Amino acid sequence: MTGSLLKEKLERGEFAVTAEIGPPKSASGEDILARAKMIKGCADAYNITDNQTATVRLSSLAGSVFIMKEGMEPILQMTCRDRNRIALQSDVLGANALGIRNILCLSGDHQCFGNQPDTKNVYDVDSTQEIMIFKRMRDEGTLWSGDRLKVAPDLYLGAVSNPFGDPREMHVMRLRNKVSAGAQFIQTQSVFDLDAFESWVSEVRRDVSLKDVKILAGMLPLRTLKAARYMAESVPGTCVPPEIVRRMAAAPDEEKEGQRIASEILDGIRDMKGVSGVHIMPVNWYSAVRPLLERAGLLTGHSLR
Repeated sequence: MTGSLLKEKLERGEFAVTAEIGPPKSASGEDILARAKMIKGCADAYNITDNQTATVRLSSLAGSVFIMKEGMEPILQMTCRDRNRIALQSDVLGANALGIRNILCLSGDHQCFGNQPDTKNVYDVDSTQEIMIFKRMRDEGTLWSGDRLKVAPDLYLGAVSNPFGDPREMHVMRLRNKVSAGAQFIQTQSVFDLDAFESWVSEVRRDVSLKDVKILAGMLPLRTLKAARYMAESVPGTCVPPEIVRRMAAAPDEEKEGQRIASEILDGIRDMKGVSGVHIMPVNWYSAVRPLLERAGLLTGHSLR
């Protein structure tokens, strides 16, 4: 069985690229494949989101299987919002049997932010405990109950972190707990303030327990002034410098200015010590991903063996 190519690249010390694909509200695989094909060959692995914004969409597992048929390596996102520990363990066994190796463990957006706010959440465990459960399944070959597995899963475990959350000490502590639980790679929230991000990376790398975890900096290319203002004013834990909003406001072509800003941020991330890669979140602007990476010389052309 083929292992994680993302893991191999990161462990070789090479700069990795991951990109996010949001499944549609559709029962057709063709709809997610249309999105996937727009960024095929752009990344080493592709996150398939799990009912993001607490809104029902094609499942992350189904989306992962569809893109594998296109030769694209998936990162299966699994939230605790909708699954108890039985479902988490069952789903990860099924995913691994289908050839999925990369798992991103998340708490999940609260249902009050979605289009069915009266839905009951689960949260039987949190994302740190989710990582612990999966690590035990992989390393010890046992379920959380202690029952032995006939075949243990081969998993590359990831988590998320917010470099701009306040207080910073609490967010670094959460990151430390996730890495201690077994997280091997981290994808961060969107980076717009390079100085603030570099300060966070330096603090993280000074912590002996965090020196080996692979950090992939989140990137969200801004397509419009409206998007820039929304990120600056309405998304908690996001740090958008006023200069970026001013540039978007003054630009005769908002998309081109957004691409320029994204290129500048990507160049800064790539040159930053302690950063292992970048995670691009196109948010329905998939056409921006390829030229962004092309300008940076980071197109991978990667596919599954």
